[in-house]
Order: sequence, then C-alpha cells, then structure tokens
Amino acid sequence: MPAPYKVYIVDDDRFLLDMYAIKFKNAGHEVVAFQGAEDTLAALRKETPPAAVLLDVVMPGMTGFEMLETVRKENIAPKTKYIILSNQGLDEDLDKAKELKADGYIIKALAIPSEVYAKTIAIIEKP
Repeated sequence: MPAPYKVYIVDDDRFLLDMYAIKFKNAGHEVVAFQGAEDTLAALRKETPPAAVLLDVVMPGMTGFEMLETVRKENIAPKTKYIILSNQGLDEDLDKAKELKADGYIIKALAIPSEVYAKTIAIIEKP
C-alpha cells in the first residue's frame, strides 16, 4: 500500500468529483475536491501543496489548461504532479498538455476509477 498522499481533484462535474474522491479516500489518501480552477489556484498558493492535482480541461471560467499555464508561469507548487483527467483526447489537447509539461494525461472515458487511481499513484511515485 502506498504512503498516504494529498490529492486535489478538479472537475465541474460533481458526480465524477465524488466518484474519484471516494476511490482515493477509500485507499487512505487525503482528497480535496474543487469544482473550479480559480479555487484550486487559491488553495495551491496558500496551503501545503498536494502530491498531485487531477485536472479536468473543460470547465466554466478558467479551463484546466489555463490553470496549468498559470501554475507553470508562477512556479506554484513545482513538486506537485499535474495530471490532466479529461474526456478530450484530441491530438491538439495531448500536444497542449505536453507543452504545459503535464505529468500525465488520462482520458476519463477510457479509464475506470480504479485505473485512474493506479495511474495517479504510479505518476506520484515515479522518480
């Protein structure tokens, strides 16, 4: 069993947010759920950074890519792993994630919650 990690999950879909949060909490991790990028940025700026941020792309207000761009530009929580968790799997989205140095990219429709969990832990623990 991996050490307990603090994980932020950012998604405007409350059902998905709860579903992923339960998966991580049941495995003993601390989860903070956010329904928007702006709130997540505020928390990243003032709290102890999480091990990972699972970040949806399409959200009202600031998109996940815009949030990641801000994080990189301002060097917020540089040791945190940023993982895109999106239904968008187009080449330009994957390219944009690479350009913004995302640590991972998971397409929601192609991964059940236990796979999202396993991939996230693998990314956190990758040296």
